[in-house]
Amino acid sequence: MFTRDKLKLIKLPVAKILPNPSQPRKIFQEDELQSLARSIQENGLLQPVTVRRENGQYYLVAGERRLRACKLAGLRDIQAILSDCEPEDSAVLALLENVQRRDLQMFEQANAILNLIREWQITQEEAARRLGMSQSYLANKVRLLKLSPEEQSEIITHKLTERHARALLRVDDIELRQKILRNVINRGLNVAQTEELISETMKPKEPSRKGRRTFVAKDIRLFINTIDHAVDAMKTAGIQAQTEKKETEEYIECVVRIPKLNRVQV
Repeated sequence: MFTRDKLKLIKLPVAKILPNPSQPRKIFQEDELQSLARSIQENGLLQPVTVRRENGQYYLVAGERRLRACKLAGLRDIQAILSDCEPEDSAVLALLENVQRRDLQMFEQANAILNLIREWQITQEEAARRLGMSQSYLANKVRLLKLSPEEQSEIITHKLTERHARALLRVDDIELRQKILRNVINRGLNVAQTEELISETMKPKEPSRKGRRTFVAKDIRLFINTIDHAVDAMKTAGIQAQTEKKETEEYIECVVRIPKLNRVQV
């Protein structure tokens, strides 16, 4: 990372400053740029942009919005801080500037962090240390990219929060997640309501009773008749079996008494 003794203030033609290849921000609000351009026309550029020099070319390090607004304001030259930093440091500075100014939306920030991890070929823990973030904060940011590009677009378009996005990550099934997201958008659910909807949707369902046979009174009578036939068969064989039946609103009780010793009358 660069230090102050490597910085120098210079004046550059706006047209000669090339964009930062590692600029994490992809979306710039036109109305905000117009407002900043009017401010620059009236008051001048209060904070210089930062650039680095490579092969005789000047590349922007930080200040994308200011540079764009200066172009809209019609400025030909701009004050710039010349930094003797490496391309890797340029990517970090562009990310940190946007994070600190809250200029990045959640998915742009997540993509920028992931790109830095891949370029540096380091772990999330090391990236968090270099970026001055907690590892959990960085990990939660990167996890947002598990949402599909379509889901990300819907979340940004309808101004849902990062907590909405993280809640949706609980749902692994893509089709179900998209259905829940559409429901959240259509009903305007807040985070708590979204989490409740997801919990209800993912709650295990009661086992289906389909296929189970429901016995009706006719079936019960068949069983009782079978018992009666069995008792009659025993009586025919000389066994003096007896039956008692009791019926209530809740059940039918059937008692069969079979004597252990049978004396046959001659």
